[in-house]
Amino acid sequence: MNIVVCVKYVPDAQGDRTFEDSDHTVDRDSVDGLLSELDEYAVEEALKIKESGEGEVTVLTVGPAGAADAVKKSLQMGADKGVHVTDDAIAGSDAAATSLVLAEAIKKCGDVDLVITGMASTDGTMSVVPAMLAERLGLPQVTFASEVTLDGSAVTIRRDGDVATEIISSSLPAVISVTDQINEPRYPSFKGIMAAKKKPVETWSLSDIGVDAGQVGLDNAWTKVLDTKKRPPREQGLIVTDDGSGGAVLAQFLAMQKFV
Repeated sequence: MNIVVCVKYVPDAQGDRTFEDSDHTVDRDSVDGLLSELDEYAVEEALKIKESGEGEVTVLTVGPAGAADAVKKSLQMGADKGVHVTDDAIAGSDAAATSLVLAEAIKKCGDVDLVITGMASTDGTMSVVPAMLAERLGLPQVTFASEVTLDGSAVTIRRDGDVATEIISSSLPAVISVTDQINEPRYPSFKGIMAAKKKPVETWSLSDIGVDAGQVGLDNAWTKVLDTKKRPPREQGLIVTDDGSGGAVLAQFLAMQKFV
């Protein structure tokens, strides 16, 4: 089974994330980056599928030079090979353009049986790329999987919602996205770290995958951020000295905030 896992290199959520003053895109240079935490679940699920039978796992990322670290981490976890699509023209791309680049790169990877993604990126949190990707590839999508089962030429997932659990099946090939409930991503072992150094990683430009620069980038995005402002400093909360009326003051506060 040929599995492609789409991963993203994102700014560390623990860092002080800001926006560029010039174009209001995310400042990705002043904060450390890493493999998106939600994508680790996708990598882990691909590895579990591979380990339960025969197969190969390719990790695919789109981004600047630093995004190679996302591929590196995935290879250390156990993926077989990596693909990094990088091109200056991609900077500022929205979800529509990102899905285009990913789709064309996946096509270049050959006959793919399964495309796996995380449920969202931790920087954009839009959750729309898997659906866009399925549309561009002409494949069925089964998203937000809490459990994945493969049976011959079909895939079945369990999707846990707020009010119901759904069981959804699809023929292969297919695009699936997984939630953070599906597994516990492994830590790279020393053996895995050493083995990753010998695994193949290909670097492709837009021309390599047949995408015109006029289809991607900030100037061609469907939406743009026009302005950003820093979050105001947190103000000190209301302190109530209980002189016997503390309960009444608390109830009044909750009522004013429409909590009760």
